[in-house]
Amino acid sequence: MSAAATEATPAEVRHEAEAHLRALVGRDDAVLREDQWAAIEALAVHRRRALVVQRTGWGKSAVYFVSTLLLRSRGAGPTVIVSPLLALMRNQIAAAERAGIRAVTINSTNIGDWEPIHDAINAGEVDVLLVSPERLNNPGFRDEVLPRLAATAGLLVVDEAHCISDWGHDFRPDYRRIRTMLDDLPEGIPVLATTATANERVTEDVQQQLGRDVLVLRGSLDRESLRLGVVRLPTADQRLAWLADHLAEQPGSGIVYCLTVAATQEIADYLRSRGHEVAAYSGQTEPTERQALESDLIAGKVKALVATSALGMGFDATLGFVVNMGAPSSPVSYYQQVGRAGRGTSEATVVLLPATEDRDIWAYFASLAFPREELVRQTLEVLAQEGRPISTAALEPRVELNRTRLETMLKVLDVDGAVRRVRGGWESTGQEWSYDEERYARVREAREREQRAMLDYLDTDRCRMWFLRDQLDDPAAEPCGRCDNCGGLTLSSAVSQAAVEEAQQRLARPGVPIAPRKMWPVGMDRLGVELKGKIAAAAEEGRAVARLTDLGYGQALRELFRPETPDGPVPVPLVRAVVEVLGDWRPPVDGIVVVESATRPTLTADLADGLSRYLQVPVLGRWAVVAPDVAPGKGSMNSAQRVAAVGRRSALEAEPGALEGRSVLLVDDLVATGWSLTLAARAIRGAGAAAVHPLTLAAQA
Repeated sequence: MSAAATEATPAEVRHEAEAHLRALVGRDDAVLREDQWAAIEALAVHRRRALVVQRTGWGKSAVYFVSTLLLRSRGAGPTVIVSPLLALMRNQIAAAERAGIRAVTINSTNIGDWEPIHDAINAGEVDVLLVSPERLNNPGFRDEVLPRLAATAGLLVVDEAHCISDWGHDFRPDYRRIRTMLDDLPEGIPVLATTATANERVTEDVQQQLGRDVLVLRGSLDRESLRLGVVRLPTADQRLAWLADHLAEQPGSGIVYCLTVAATQEIADYLRSRGHEVAAYSGQTEPTERQALESDLIAGKVKALVATSALGMGFDATLGFVVNMGAPSSPVSYYQQVGRAGRGTSEATVVLLPATEDRDIWAYFASLAFPREELVRQTLEVLAQEGRPISTAALEPRVELNRTRLETMLKVLDVDGAVRRVRGGWESTGQEWSYDEERYARVREAREREQRAMLDYLDTDRCRMWFLRDQLDDPAAEPCGRCDNCGGLTLSSAVSQAAVEEAQQRLARPGVPIAPRKMWPVGMDRLGVELKGKIAAAAEEGRAVARLTDLGYGQALRELFRPETPDGPVPVPLVRAVVEVLGDWRPPVDGIVVVESATRPTLTADLADGLSRYLQVPVLGRWAVVAPDVAPGKGSMNSAQRVAAVGRRSALEAEPGALEGRSVLLVDDLVATGWSLTLAARAIRGAGAAAVHPLTLAAQA
C-alpha cells in the first residue's frame, strides 16, 4: 500500500468509497449505510474477515464491488467471488461493468474462454473473477489455478455463504472446498462471506469456518416491501383455478414457484391455455434458454416464470410478486424464495398455496440425503481395490447409488480426506474415515424441525414476516403490519366456476409418455452382464396414467402405492383413467404380457385381466419373478446395478411361438427406472414380437 493510501483518513476513504458506489448504482445521491461502511472499512482498510448476514436487497454486492475498487487502487490483486448460480453471475458481471470493473467468470458454460481468462488474470487485466463452486473441486483448477489465485487475490468473497454449512438450507459439498482455500490464503488478504438466510446456528458455523478475527454484521431481516399471505384451497384444481383467476391481479412480473419440474411444465401449460404469458423454468432448461427467460422476466415480457428453486439465489430483478404452488420444506428456504420479490419496488405480494402432497415431496427429497454407511464403505472399498483413478461413470456400476448421489457423496469424502479427485476420476487416499452418524442424525433432526415449522407457518395467526424472521433468529423481529394476519393484505380465496372446470379438465386428462431407454448403462461387463451400446430391441414409447408427483391423478396414485395401502384391484377412477389413456393413445396391440409383482400381485393381475377384456386380446405371457431372493427394488438407485438385478430376478414366461409377430401391450403397475420394462421388452422382442408398447398406472417422476 502506498504512503498516500496509508495516510488517508477513514473519512477520506469513505468519501472515495461513496464515489465508487454512485458509479455502481448510477445515482448521484447514493450514500453508504453505516453497516455497509463498517464492512467495507473492515475489508479495504483493516484487511479483516467479515461475515455479513443481511436481507435480500440490502446491498451486499455493493460492499464487495466498492471494496474491490478501493483495494485495486491500492495495488491489490483481483477479487475472487465464489458464486453458486449462473443467473447470479450474469447479474453481478453486469453490475460490475456499470462501475468500470473488469469482471469475468469461469463456469461450466464457457470452457472455451478459460485459457484467455487465465492469461488476462496473469496480465493484471481482471478486477473480479467469479468462480462457480464446482470449479473448486476440479483437479486442474484446484491444483494449478487455485493456489495462484489464493496467493495473488486482493479479496476473497464467498457469496451465499450458508451453503458452506451442514445446517444451511442449501448445503453444497463443493462449497466445503472453500475451507481449504481459506487456510491457504496469505496473511492480510481480506475475506467477505455474505448471505441473506442464516439463522444463529448457521452464522456461528460459518464464522467458525472463516477463522480468526471475524467481524460479524447481522442486520434486520425485515423486507419492508413484502406483503405475505396464505390461501388454503383443498384441491389441486381449485389452486390452479385460483392462479388462473388471480395471476393478472398481481403487480408487475414475478415467479410462480413449484416443488417439481413436472409441476412447472403442467402449470405453465395450463396458464398459457388461460391466456397468461408464462414460461416453465427448471434445472432441466437449457442454459441458453434459461438466460433468455431470465431476460424476458426482467424486461417484463412475461407475466411470470413458473419455476423450481433453480431460479433462486441472487436472481436480481424488480419483481412484483412471488406465488408458491406448494410449500418449501423449511421457513428458511421459503424466506429465500420470497426474497426474489420486492427488490427495487415499494410493494410486492407473496402468496403461498399449500397442498396436501407437499409432505410427500419433502419425504422424497429427504430420501436423497447422505447415503447409509454400508454404501459409503462399499464405495471406499472399490476405490481401494482399484488402486488407480476411476471415473464416476466407471465406479457407478459397482456401487448401488445413482450418478448424482454418488458424485455428491464423493465430493464430501474428498473434503473429508478419504478420497481425492484427480485427472481421470477419483482415487482412494488410504486415510482412515469415520461415518459421523451423530452429525448426520443431527442434520436429519434439524430438517424435520424445519418441516414442522413450515407447517406451523401455514397455521399461525401471528405475523407471517415475524414468524420467518424469528426462524432466522432475527433479534429485531416484530409484527410487520403488512401481511394477511396483520391486516395489511386481503387475499380472496374465490375462484370462478369456469376456471375450476377448465382446471379439472386439464388435471383429469391422464397420460404421461414413457420414453424408451436407448442405451445400456456403461460398465455392465464389470457386473458379468454382456450388454453395452445401443439397445437393439427397444420398446416403443409407452404411457403411464400420471406421475406420482402430478397434481391431478398423482394424489390417487400416491395413496395407492403407499406401503400401508393393501393390495387389491385397480380402483374404479383409475380404471376410467386407463381407458381414457388408451383412447387417446390407441396402440395397435393384439396381445398382453403382464409384469409380475411380488408386492402387488392382485393389482397387476387385475389390470392385465381388465385390459384383456376391454381390448379383447389375450394375455400371452408374464415377465415373471424367477429369483424371489433378489429384492424387488434392488439396485434402483443405479442403472447398471438395476439392470443386473432385474436380469437375475425376472424372466419371460410364455408358450413357444405365442408372441411371434405380435404387437404386445406390456402392462406394469409402476415405472421407476424403466429398466424392468426395457429388459422385459427385450425378452418379448427376442421371442418374436414385432413391437412392445408399455403401459403403467404410474411413473415415479
